[in-house]
Amino acid sequence: MENKPILLVEDNPDDEALTLRALKKNHISNQIIVARDGVEALDWLHGTGAHQGRDVAQRPAVVLLDLKLPKIDGLEVLKRVRASPLTATLPVVVLTSSREDQDLVRSYSLGANSYVRKPVDFNQFVEAVRQLGMYWLVLNEPPPGFNG
Repeated sequence: MENKPILLVEDNPDDEALTLRALKKNHISNQIIVARDGVEALDWLHGTGAHQGRDVAQRPAVVLLDLKLPKIDGLEVLKRVRASPLTATLPVVVLTSSREDQDLVRSYSLGANSYVRKPVDFNQFVEAVRQLGMYWLVLNEPPPGFNG
């Protein structure tokens, strides 16, 4: 199976570094594309704006989406991802520090595939990322025609 990139949508530099460290520690070798706000994430996915002309057939294996983002928040990103035929079937894992039940409910109602609260403890976070990687990159079967 082709090694597809992972799109990490995260505006907090500390959380970005933590996630990248956790992925590396778990030997997840997929290329990591980092978008630091909602606009950048949508531009990368749709080949628009700063990513005009990007080959949109290169789809990520999974999108790790924070909710609290500048410009366009994570819930709106999720809504737009699900509304576009180009990205509607992408696996999206909300990876957030939000403890608000309304964020959890809204994420699922907008079509999140999974909702993971970031553990505060690094070792717990490493284990959460290991499990995410195992599931989304190894075990999960994407829908037919999902290539890139």
